[in-house]
Amino acid sequence: MSTPTPHPEKPRGHLMRVLGVGFGVAVIIGGTIGTGILRTPGMVAAELPNAWLFLGVWVLGALYALLGTFAASELGAMVPRSGGWYVFTRRALGEFPSFVVGWTDWLANCGTTAAVAMVVGEYLGNLFGVFRGHAVEIGCVIVLLVMALQWRGVRTGSGVQNTMSTLQALAFLAFVIAAVVFAHPPHPQATAAIPVGVGLFAALVLAFQSVVYTYDGWYSVIYYGEEVKNPGRAVPRSMMGGLVALTAIYLLVNASLLHVLGVGGMAGQNLALGTASTVLFGPRGDTIIRALTIVSMLSASNAFQLNASRIPYAMACDGLAFRGLRNVNRGGTPTTSLLFSGIAALALMVTGSFERLTAILAFFFVANYTLAYLAVFVLRRREPETPRPYRAWGYPWTTALALLGSVAFLTAAIASDTRNSVYALLVLAVSYPLYLAFRRLERK
Repeated sequence: MSTPTPHPEKPRGHLMRVLGVGFGVAVIIGGTIGTGILRTPGMVAAELPNAWLFLGVWVLGALYALLGTFAASELGAMVPRSGGWYVFTRRALGEFPSFVVGWTDWLANCGTTAAVAMVVGEYLGNLFGVFRGHAVEIGCVIVLLVMALQWRGVRTGSGVQNTMSTLQALAFLAFVIAAVVFAHPPHPQATAAIPVGVGLFAALVLAFQSVVYTYDGWYSVIYYGEEVKNPGRAVPRSMMGGLVALTAIYLLVNASLLHVLGVGGMAGQNLALGTASTVLFGPRGDTIIRALTIVSMLSASNAFQLNASRIPYAMACDGLAFRGLRNVNRGGTPTTSLLFSGIAALALMVTGSFERLTAILAFFFVANYTLAYLAVFVLRRREPETPRPYRAWGYPWTTALALLGSVAFLTAAIASDTRNSVYALLVLAVSYPLYLAFRRLERK
């Protein structure tokens, strides 16, 4: 298989290589910390009613993400193009697999943009009565405001991300400090019996799945390979630094929840941080946790819109999307792609279809990992002489473990949600005629 030409035609305008490691860490934090850390602790505590098992599965999730970080860092340093998983899949596996990865990843980012904007609208309505019942309208305004900021240029968009991610991290740190200073150790509570044997294994698997989904986003810097200064060093450092920051935040927050509520008080709570905030601050706790959620979701909204705009741009440069999506303004923003992505997010929000879409695309979320880890093996074999500023630590064993883990997750995702997996296969079937149509347009 011949290596595809990265850029068949020079796009109008060009991306600017102005981003640093700080932005890489910020976009990872912003694109990862969301409602997962608010809801997952209660689910994990219900499955593993033991403090050490509870914390241990969060450490295990970080180690699994670390295996992926080794592999994705090699790819990001070796192929420094903006566009995310699509870029690596195209280089290693060719056009059709990369087309599927590209447009499903783009839809997933647009759907998540719609979802987080809706959450902000709902929480603002709970805090301020004048906004109640207008979640869709507020969500649309947020998407448009973020789009307007990013339109000004990559420096503005990255500056917003740096600021919002810093506020996000500080807000969680403030919660941790408050838990240490103000909380009394929880009263002894009855907890469910710790499962043993097969039951323990099943509980670990379910808890681990939830934790891994909460860590999803550790790779976000790969969407900006053409815009990061010295990507051979900055991409691996951003991913490593981002994962360390995420792990520290998650472990500190969960240790604080154990201190405030105990594992029994957390078990089954849909919003464990909200319950802990009420214990710490009384009736004001609900207001505090909603404000924390709004800050987190605003950071995530900016990150996902940044991510989404890079994918159609990369595909258009390779002739797998409309050529106009290659347009970049003076500030280094792929404006047409940003507009296209924003309109998609608005449409998903207005129609309310983003929930079903994100459930269907969970299948592809895992599949993207699988193909990326496979790409490391393919490119090592096919392009042994290509410069690799960073090589995956522990290759091939760490990459093989990451690949086997993603295959296991893919199997579990299909088994646990058969209906949406069938819909995902229909999306896959639709992808082929779409791919042929774009190829025909490109030849013309």
